Amino acid sequence: MPPKRAAGDKAWIQGLLAKHEGPLTRYVSRLLGDVERAREVVQESFLRLLEAKRSDIDGHVTEWLFTVCRNRAIDLKRRDRRQLPLAEGVEIPAEESESPSAFLESAQKQRSLLHALTKLPANQREVIRLKFQEELSYREISRIMGLSESNVGYLIHTAIKTMREETKKEEIESGQRSKQPMAPQGGER
Repeated sequence: MPPKRAAGDKAWIQGLLAKHEGPLTRYVSRLLGDVERAREVVQESFLRLLEAKRSDIDGHVTEWLFTVCRNRAIDLKRRDRRQLPLAEGVEIPAEESESPSAFLESAQKQRSLLHALTKLPANQREVIRLKFQEELSYREISRIMGLSESNVGYLIHTAIKTMREETKKEEIESGQRSKQPMAPQGGER
Protein backbone atom coordinates (compact mmCIF):
# COMPACT_ATOMS: atom_id res chain seq x y z
CA MET A 1 0.00 0.00 0.00
CA PRO A 2 1.47 3.39 -0.98
CA PRO A 3 2.34 5.77 1.84
CA LYS A 4 -0.16 8.50 2.68
CA ARG A 5 0.75 11.64 0.82
CA ALA A 6 0.57 15.15 2.19
CA ALA A 7 -1.26 17.75 0.11
CA GLY A 8 2.10 19.15 -1.02
CA ASP A 9 3.20 15.71 -2.21
CA LYS A 10 0.00 15.28 -4.21
CA ALA A 11 0.56 18.62 -5.92
CA TRP A 12 4.22 17.66 -6.51
CA ILE A 13 3.23 14.37 -8.16
CA GLN A 14 0.52 16.04 -10.24
CA GLY A 15 3.07 18.61 -11.40
CA LEU A 16 5.52 15.85 -12.32
CA LEU A 17 2.81 14.00 -14.20
CA ALA A 18 1.87 17.14 -16.15
CA LYS A 19 5.52 17.89 -16.95
CA HIS A 20 6.88 14.42 -17.72
CA GLU A 21 4.04 12.20 -18.94
CA GLY A 22 4.28 13.34 -22.58
CA PRO A 23 8.09 13.25 -22.89
CA LEU A 24 8.29 9.88 -21.10
CA THR A 25 5.58 8.37 -23.30
CA ARG A 26 7.32 9.65 -26.44
CA TYR A 27 10.69 8.30 -25.22
CA VAL A 28 9.37 4.86 -24.28
CA SER A 29 7.28 4.57 -27.46
CA ARG A 30 10.50 5.08 -29.42
CA LEU A 31 12.18 2.31 -27.42
CA LEU A 32 9.27 -0.10 -27.77
CA GLY A 33 7.72 0.98 -31.07
CA ASP A 34 4.29 0.89 -29.45
CA VAL A 35 2.50 3.92 -27.96
CA GLU A 36 -0.01 1.89 -25.94
CA ARG A 37 2.68 -0.18 -24.26
CA ALA A 38 4.64 3.02 -23.65
CA ARG A 39 1.65 4.53 -21.84
CA GLU A 40 1.46 1.44 -19.64
CA VAL A 41 5.17 1.69 -18.82
CA VAL A 42 4.83 5.37 -17.92
CA GLN A 43 1.77 4.63 -15.79
CA GLU A 44 3.68 1.88 -13.96
CA SER A 45 6.56 4.29 -13.39
CA PHE A 46 4.30 6.87 -11.80
CA LEU A 47 2.80 4.15 -9.60
CA ARG A 48 6.34 3.35 -8.46
CA LEU A 49 6.85 7.07 -7.84
CA LEU A 50 3.84 6.98 -5.50
CA GLU A 51 5.54 4.21 -3.54
CA ALA A 52 8.92 5.94 -3.37
CA LYS A 53 10.04 8.30 -0.64
CA ARG A 54 10.12 11.82 -1.97
CA SER A 55 13.31 12.54 -0.05
CA ASP A 56 15.07 9.67 -1.87
CA ILE A 57 14.42 11.06 -5.34
CA ASP A 58 14.00 14.79 -4.85
CA GLY A 59 16.62 16.64 -6.86
CA HIS A 60 16.96 13.94 -9.52
CA VAL A 61 13.37 12.97 -10.20
CA THR A 62 13.68 13.46 -13.98
CA GLU A 63 16.54 10.98 -14.19
CA TRP A 64 14.69 8.63 -11.83
CA LEU A 65 11.55 8.62 -14.00
CA PHE A 66 13.46 8.16 -17.28
CA THR A 67 15.56 5.38 -15.73
CA VAL A 68 12.55 3.51 -14.37
CA CYS A 69 10.80 3.81 -17.74
CA ARG A 70 13.90 2.77 -19.67
CA ASN A 71 14.52 -0.26 -17.46
CA ARG A 72 10.90 -1.38 -17.75
CA ALA A 73 11.00 -0.97 -21.53
CA ILE A 74 14.21 -3.01 -21.73
CA ASP A 75 12.60 -5.71 -19.59
CA LEU A 76 9.61 -5.84 -21.94
CA LYS A 77 11.84 -6.06 -25.01
CA ARG A 78 13.82 -8.90 -23.44
CA ARG A 79 10.63 -10.69 -22.51
CA ASP A 80 9.26 -10.38 -26.03
CA ARG A 81 12.58 -11.57 -27.52
CA ARG A 82 12.03 -9.71 -30.74
CA GLN A 83 13.37 -6.63 -32.41
CA LEU A 84 10.84 -3.85 -32.68
CA PRO A 85 11.11 -1.41 -35.58
CA LEU A 86 12.12 2.16 -34.94
CA ALA A 87 9.03 4.35 -35.24
CA GLU A 88 10.05 7.45 -37.15
CA GLY A 89 6.92 9.46 -37.87
CA VAL A 90 7.78 12.83 -36.42
CA GLU A 91 6.37 15.75 -38.34
CA ILE A 92 7.40 19.29 -37.62
CA PRO A 93 4.85 21.72 -39.03
CA ALA A 94 6.19 24.56 -41.10
CA GLU A 95 5.54 28.12 -40.05
CA GLU A 96 2.76 29.73 -42.02
CA SER A 97 5.10 32.43 -43.36
CA GLU A 98 7.46 29.83 -44.79
CA SER A 99 7.62 29.67 -48.59
CA PRO A 100 6.80 26.39 -50.33
CA SER A 101 10.40 25.95 -51.51
CA ALA A 102 11.76 26.62 -48.00
CA PHE A 103 9.23 24.15 -46.58
CA LEU A 104 10.28 21.47 -49.09
CA GLU A 105 13.94 22.08 -48.34
CA SER A 106 13.25 21.87 -44.60
CA ALA A 107 11.22 18.68 -45.05
CA GLN A 108 14.02 17.14 -47.14
CA LYS A 109 16.60 18.00 -44.46
CA GLN A 110 14.37 16.49 -41.81
CA ARG A 111 13.94 13.27 -43.81
CA SER A 112 17.67 13.15 -44.37
CA LEU A 113 18.38 13.55 -40.64
CA LEU A 114 15.80 10.94 -39.66
CA HIS A 115 17.27 8.54 -42.22
CA ALA A 116 20.77 9.18 -40.83
CA LEU A 117 19.42 8.65 -37.29
CA THR A 118 18.06 5.20 -38.22
CA LYS A 119 21.53 4.15 -39.37
CA LEU A 120 23.09 4.85 -35.96
CA PRO A 121 23.64 2.10 -33.40
CA ALA A 122 20.85 1.90 -30.80
CA ASN A 123 22.87 3.47 -27.97
CA GLN A 124 23.78 6.48 -30.14
CA ARG A 125 20.13 6.93 -31.25
CA GLU A 126 19.08 6.85 -27.62
CA VAL A 127 21.56 9.49 -26.42
CA ILE A 128 20.66 11.74 -29.36
CA ARG A 129 16.96 11.49 -28.51
CA LEU A 130 17.54 12.10 -24.81
CA LYS A 131 19.79 15.09 -25.51
CA PHE A 132 17.95 16.83 -28.33
CA GLN A 133 14.36 15.63 -28.08
CA GLU A 134 14.05 15.46 -24.31
CA GLU A 135 16.65 18.20 -23.69
CA LEU A 136 18.40 16.33 -20.89
CA SER A 137 21.91 17.11 -19.65
CA TYR A 138 24.87 14.75 -20.03
CA ARG A 139 24.62 14.03 -16.29
CA GLU A 140 20.92 13.12 -16.56
CA ILE A 141 21.55 10.93 -19.60
CA SER A 142 24.47 9.20 -17.87
CA ARG A 143 22.28 8.36 -14.88
CA ILE A 144 19.44 7.12 -17.09
CA MET A 145 21.63 4.92 -19.25
CA GLY A 146 24.16 3.87 -16.60
CA LEU A 147 27.09 5.39 -18.50
CA SER A 148 29.76 7.89 -17.54
CA GLU A 149 29.22 11.50 -18.61
CA SER A 150 32.32 11.32 -20.80
CA ASN A 151 30.94 8.22 -22.52
CA VAL A 152 27.65 10.05 -23.15
CA GLY A 153 29.61 12.94 -24.64
CA TYR A 154 31.59 10.58 -26.84
CA LEU A 155 28.43 8.83 -28.07
CA ILE A 156 26.76 12.16 -28.88
CA HIS A 157 29.87 13.47 -30.65
CA THR A 158 30.25 10.27 -32.67
CA ALA A 159 26.54 10.19 -33.56
CA ILE A 160 26.52 13.80 -34.74
CA LYS A 161 29.66 13.26 -36.80
CA THR A 162 28.17 10.15 -38.40
CA MET A 163 24.87 11.90 -39.11
CA ARG A 164 26.70 14.86 -40.72
CA GLU A 165 28.68 12.51 -42.95
CA GLU A 166 25.57 10.55 -43.88
CA THR A 167 23.50 13.65 -44.74
CA LYS A 168 26.39 15.15 -46.72
CA LYS A 169 26.74 11.88 -48.65
CA GLU A 170 23.00 11.88 -49.31
CA GLU A 171 23.09 15.51 -50.54
CA ILE A 172 25.92 14.68 -52.94
CA GLU A 173 24.09 11.62 -54.25
CA SER A 174 20.81 13.50 -54.74
CA GLY A 175 22.68 16.35 -56.47
CA GLN A 176 24.30 13.90 -58.87
CA ARG A 177 20.96 12.26 -59.64
CA SER A 178 19.33 15.61 -60.41
CA LYS A 179 22.17 16.60 -62.79
CA GLN A 180 21.96 13.44 -64.91
CA PRO A 181 20.56 14.11 -68.40
CA MET A 182 17.08 12.86 -69.06
CA ALA A 183 16.90 9.83 -71.34
CA PRO A 184 14.89 10.44 -74.53
CA GLN A 185 11.34 9.15 -74.48
CA GLY A 186 10.42 6.30 -76.81
CA GLY A 187 9.47 7.45 -80.33
CA GLU A 188 11.71 10.55 -80.33
CA ARG A 189 14.77 10.55 -82.61
